[in-house]
Amino acid sequence: MEDRLAWSGTILAVQPRIRLMRSFDQRDHMYLGYCLRIDGTIDGLASTFTVGIGKGLHAKHGAHTGDTAEGLCLPVENPDLETVSYYKVSKFKAISRPHVPSESPPPWSGVPPSLEVYRERGHRRLAARTYEASCSLCIWGCQMAVEMIIDQWNPSQRKYRHETFCYGPKSCTLYRAGPPRKVPGRKGMSWTEEDWVDDEATSHRTEDE
Repeated sequence: MEDRLAWSGTILAVQPRIRLMRSFDQRDHMYLGYCLRIDGTIDGLASTFTVGIGKGLHAKHGAHTGDTAEGLCLPVENPDLETVSYYKVSKFKAISRPHVPSESPPPWSGVPPSLEVYRERGHRRLAARTYEASCSLCIWGCQMAVEMIIDQWNPSQRKYRHETFCYGPKSCTLYRAGPPRKVPGRKGMSWTEEDWVDDEATSHRTEDE
């Protein structure tokens, strides 16, 4: 049995935990659960850290900003495939859930929706600088671990990076797309993910949805 680390603290934000697989102009999502950003202690040390939880645990507890919680976890084995530092949470316990008055959005707080809702809404690319400055605490913001297959004929050739996205209302005044993203391919080729990809992914939503 692996030695798990004890953690506790106040939840600063809850966001979806999603991994993105890219292969040139193709992409696929893995909906892993949720990311808790916590200000507290882990393994006896004071820190601000991120913990990944599964879909079932989130459905049971409905964690949101302002909650105080505790549990056990393990360090992530492969940081290339995760944006959280710890995962495999057990013995999760909500210690307190005080009423925390929130300012008018954006950013949005509260209990995040199910992963199925995120999947249905679709996302737009979000500038990394905007994410860090304005969206890292919003339920509609998401930082994804991205795994890229460089050569589909030789899948062992892979690269990794992080990308940020927005699932929120298209009318959000804080939103900034940032430059189009390039996806590397075989023999030095690359594919640019232009604006029409985001437009198509969110075309079923109105400006305020």
